[in-house]
Amino acid sequence: MRFERQVVFWLCALAVFIGLLWALGGVLLPFAAALALGYVLDPVADRMERLGIPRLGGVVIILAVFLILLALVLFFLVPVLMHQVQALIVNFPGYVTKLEKLASEQGASLFDRYGANLLEKFGVQGGVQASDLQKPVGDLAGQAVSWAGNLVKGLWTGGQAIVSLFSLLVVTPIVAFYMLLDWDSMVKTIDGWVPLEHRVTVRRLAGEMDAAMAGFLRGQSLVCLALGLWYGLGLSLVGLNFGLLIGLSAGLLSFVPYVGSLTALVVASLVAVVQGWPDYSLLGFSVGVVVIGQFLEGNFLSPWLVGGSVGLHPVWLMFALLAAGSLFGFTGLILAVPLAAAAKVLLRFALQRYLASSLYQGKIKSGNEAITLITDSRHPGGL
Repeated sequence: MRFERQVVFWLCALAVFIGLLWALGGVLLPFAAALALGYVLDPVADRMERLGIPRLGGVVIILAVFLILLALVLFFLVPVLMHQVQALIVNFPGYVTKLEKLASEQGASLFDRYGANLLEKFGVQGGVQASDLQKPVGDLAGQAVSWAGNLVKGLWTGGQAIVSLFSLLVVTPIVAFYMLLDWDSMVKTIDGWVPLEHRVTVRRLAGEMDAAMAGFLRGQSLVCLALGLWYGLGLSLVGLNFGLLIGLSAGLLSFVPYVGSLTALVVASLVAVVQGWPDYSLLGFSVGVVVIGQFLEGNFLSPWLVGGSVGLHPVWLMFALLAAGSLFGFTGLILAVPLAAAAKVLLRFALQRYLASSLYQGKIKSGNEAITLITDSRHPGGL
């Protein structure tokens, strides 16, 4: 098959895949979750098999532990989180009003105290009054509320095609059971479908994709869990309202490096200011919890759990999550990391082929010897 026909074939296959994902995104959610769960837990099943435990027994033990943990979360953690969500919805308007008032009053006071002379040098007379800041701060708070509402609405709309949450909780463990049980045979079968001429290249690319996402997907998930527990318990123990909700949400957002810690710092600081004003002790404790968590993540958790196997740049990962979530809802969020890893490896491979082709190098000759440009295949193009 000529190269042009191969390109057309794979582009058509990609278009069909995207079309199916678009049309069946909601229905595919339990299966995508089961696929991700199977990928994460397959090394555990392989290790248990090497220890002499039959594959079926190991899979049953793994899923039994998973279901027990899920049941504990549903019975103990979810009611607390739902209570905090309801309390946040009820108290949110009052928090916004108080924060707006504090920002306008204290901001105007600081401007009058320290910025009046500076403003006069630029031709602004009379300093800044509280009324001058109240409207911009109110508009900013309103825009933030609107953005948050649109985000939640968009995520909910993206998941409307799901048959129900019940189907997610029931179908995912069942499908994950069969995937874990037959994972090795499925990989062997798919490997047997690869054309013999390109099998070595495809295997190399598949290995690079696995290396790019395996350490991150498994290691960063444990980092998220550890940070979520640290932030949630720490903020709750210092007395911050909605501390568990803020902490666990920040831990979940820590899937993208630094996003979770920044979210925890901003949200916890705002809540602490409103809750503890004019006392700054709650703010100090809350910031201390977040700073210690970030220190633990950067110096212990990420080096130990993730290590140096990560091949996904945070900006590339953030783009993949936002784009896939916007296009395909919750299913896209689950598939974002594998798709980002695959796209990164394929783009790097295409760039390598382009840099080695005559289209890039041309026909540069010096005497009877052709000059070959050698590129570093490890980091071409900065992907």
